[in-house]
Amino acid sequence: MSYSLNSTLLLTILLAIGLFFFLRASSKDRTTIVEISSSQQPIKVLNGLCEWLNLRGWKQTGGDFEQRILTFKGQVVSSKFLAIFLGFLGGFGSCALGLVIIQIYPELGWWPILLGLIGGPLSGIVYFKKSAREEKFELRLINENENDSTFMRLRAHRDELISLENELGEKLQLKSDGSLFKTPI
Repeated sequence: MSYSLNSTLLLTILLAIGLFFFLRASSKDRTTIVEISSSQQPIKVLNGLCEWLNLRGWKQTGGDFEQRILTFKGQVVSSKFLAIFLGFLGGFGSCALGLVIIQIYPELGWWPILLGLIGGPLSGIVYFKKSAREEKFELRLINENENDSTFMRLRAHRDELISLENELGEKLQLKSDGSLFKTPI
């Protein structure tokens, strides 16, 4: 086997590994817990949060009055464009792997190119099925006094919490430790 064939095989395998990890990461749970505070009264902050969540498509599904918890649920929809794009990438990558296999084992004929018919649709379907899921948004009021400032603990998808802090931070005077804007690496 020549050096160029070795490097081509290595790069093709690395592309397949990258696609696998992208598909795995697209369905990974990124639920985060963050504590926020506001100098405004709890009722005003809760009304603002509930209104914002309803506008974004979240539905209130319950809560616990004793523990001061409100629960919202929402459906995450898969991107059809990204599923098709990943299908094409998986198909082309599988065809490339088939071409490398043909170079290594010419006696197989053109059959390894048919890997593209398996890899393409499979990667698109895996992304489409795994990335569509139901998400939960929980908020718990921590402070006991209704007239003072607000302290609450939010548990939701990291991206949703970042959007909340960006869009409602000034309006509701929300403050957190800033950990949402730091990269996890």
